[in-house]
Amino acid sequence: MDDYRQIADQVAADIAAGRLRPGRQLPTQRAFARSRGIAASTAGRVYRELGRRGLTVGEVGRGTFVRAGHDPDGGRVALAEPAATPVDLELNYPVVPGQARLLAGGLTPLLRADALGDALRPVGAAGTDAARHAFADLLPTGTRAAGGPDLLFAGNGRQAIAGALAALVPPGQRLGVEELTYPVVKATAERLGIRLVPLAVDDHGLLPDAVAVAHRAAPLRAVYVQPRLQNPLGVSLPHERAVALAEELRRLDLPVVEDAVWSFLCPGSTPLAALAPERTVLVDSLSKRLAPGLTTGFAAVPAGLREQVAGALRSGGWTPNGFALEAAVRWIGDGTLVAVEAAKRADAAARQRLAREVLAGQGLRADPCSYYLWWELPGGRRAETFVAAAARAGIAVTPATAFAVDPRRSPSAVRVGLASPPLPVLAQALETLARIAGESEGEGVDDGEGADDGGRRTDSR
Repeated sequence: MDDYRQIADQVAADIAAGRLRPGRQLPTQRAFARSRGIAASTAGRVYRELGRRGLTVGEVGRGTFVRAGHDPDGGRVALAEPAATPVDLELNYPVVPGQARLLAGGLTPLLRADALGDALRPVGAAGTDAARHAFADLLPTGTRAAGGPDLLFAGNGRQAIAGALAALVPPGQRLGVEELTYPVVKATAERLGIRLVPLAVDDHGLLPDAVAVAHRAAPLRAVYVQPRLQNPLGVSLPHERAVALAEELRRLDLPVVEDAVWSFLCPGSTPLAALAPERTVLVDSLSKRLAPGLTTGFAAVPAGLREQVAGALRSGGWTPNGFALEAAVRWIGDGTLVAVEAAKRADAAARQRLAREVLAGQGLRADPCSYYLWWELPGGRRAETFVAAAARAGIAVTPATAFAVDPRRSPSAVRVGLASPPLPVLAQALETLARIAGESEGEGVDDGEGADDGGRRTDSR
C-alpha cells in the first residue's frame, strides 16, 4: 500500500497543476478510499495531511474543499476568473512599497566577511549586548526604567510565547485565555499538555471578573492575553479596563503573558507590563513590524522569572538565529524599522477605511488601526459554508472555529485579514464576499461523509 504522504503528494501535484482548482470539492473519504484502493483510515490520514499543508479546508458535515492559495510567482492577481485567481485574506503579511529596498540597506554591511562571521555564530536566549540595547527601544512606554525587565530572544514570536507558557504553566495545569484567541496558542498549549480555560470578553476585550470566576472554579497557573488589537476581534483594552485587569491579576497572584505583536500599529497605550511589571512577560516579534521571513521574537521578563523563561527557550530549541538578530539590530539602529512601522500604520488605516466602505452595513468589529476585522455574518449564515463559498470564489478567510477555545461556543463569524493583497484586489475580494454574504447558503454540497476539520493556517510570527 502506498504511504499516505505519497498519495497526499499526488493530490498536491494535481492542485499545483490546476487539475484540482480552488473551491473544488473532494470526494468523501470513503469514496476517495474506493477510488484509490486504500483503507478508509489511510484516506483519513491523506485528508488530514492535505489540511495540515494548507491545501484543503474541511467542514464537518459538509465536505472537504481545495482552498485558495498563492499564485506560482508569489504575487496576487485580480478576481477576473475566481477559480484560478486566489486571494489570501486569511494570512496577514503586511508589506509596504519600498520595504525590500529599505531592508536591503541594513543587510549590505552584514555581507562583509568579518561581519558575516560574527553574525553566523550561535546565540543564546540572552542575545547579545547590542541586541539588548537596540530592542530596549522597542519596549512600550513605562517598561524601560532602570532595573526594569530583562530581555530574552527567540527565533520568532510563536517561540517566545511557547517559552513563556512552558515556563509558567506545568503540563496538566490551567491557562486562562480569551475565549477567542490566537490559534497558535491553542496548538502550543496542546503540545505542552496545558489545559486552556476560555475567559469571557466583551466589545472592549477581556473581562477582569472572568479571570476571578475561572480561578475560583479551579486554580489557574497563568493568563495569556492580547490587550491591544486582539486577534481575531481587533479590540483594545481601554486604560481603565487594563488597570482593573492588572489589579485582579495582582490580587489573585497570577502571572500573565502579554502578547504585543500588533501593538506597534497603535502605540501609546499603557501595557500590562507597565501596570503589573512584577508578573508580566511581554512577548513581541518583528514578523509584522518588518517581515516574517527573517524575524526575531523577544520577551521582556521580570527578573524573578528570567531563569525559568530562559531555560524553557533553551530546552525547546527556541533560541534566536544570530544572522536575523544582527540584521534586526542594524534595522533598528539605522531607522529602517521606524520608517517601515510608520508606513504600515498608514497602510493598515487605509485598508480599514476601504473595508468599512465596501462592507458598509455588515456586522463588523475592528479597530481603525488594525490589519484585520471580525465579521459577524448576517441572517444566521454559518461560517463554515461562507468560508467554503469564498474558497470557490478564490478567496481564503478564516472561520471563528479556528479561534474558539470551546468549539461549542463558536459564533457565526469570520476573520478577514486585510494585509496581503494589493488594494485594488482587496476591494474586489471584499465586494465578492459582500455578495456571498447576501446570498442564501449554497446547494449541491454532498454530506461530507468522513470529513475532518481540514486544519487552518495561522499567522507567522
